[in-house]
Amino acid sequence: MNKNRFIYITIITIFSFKGYAQNSKFYVTDKINDKYAYVDVIKTYERVAEKGYKSVDLFKKLGDSYYQNAELDKAAKWYCELFAMNNTDLEPKYYYQYAMSLKFIGQIDKANEMLVKLKQKSEAIAEKKNQKQR
Repeated sequence: MNKNRFIYITIITIFSFKGYAQNSKFYVTDKINDKYAYVDVIKTYERVAEKGYKSVDLFKKLGDSYYQNAELDKAAKWYCELFAMNNTDLEPKYYYQYAMSLKFIGQIDKANEMLVKLKQKSEAIAEKKNQKQR
């Protein structure tokens, strides 16, 4: 009886380790493929933008991509294009990310200007929330 129990536990242990190892390899492979696909998308967006196509969505995606990859000099370039379109409906995160990108490339005064605009935008959003709650 003890011998059968030992064999049963051994078989379960082997299959559980094998299953875990396969899942781990699959996860790593997915991450590598995602990274390569992500890089190709950035290059494609850049080619489209350099051909003269301009849109808020395109500049948001390019800026966010470079910001998340810690390439703040390139992020600043695309956020600059985004803010040059004079779109006042941008979320507060874009003001913050643009300001941090500007600080990185040494444009402190312009970064501080963006932070002031961020504060104004945040206050306006808070005011709208308060009015809705009343």
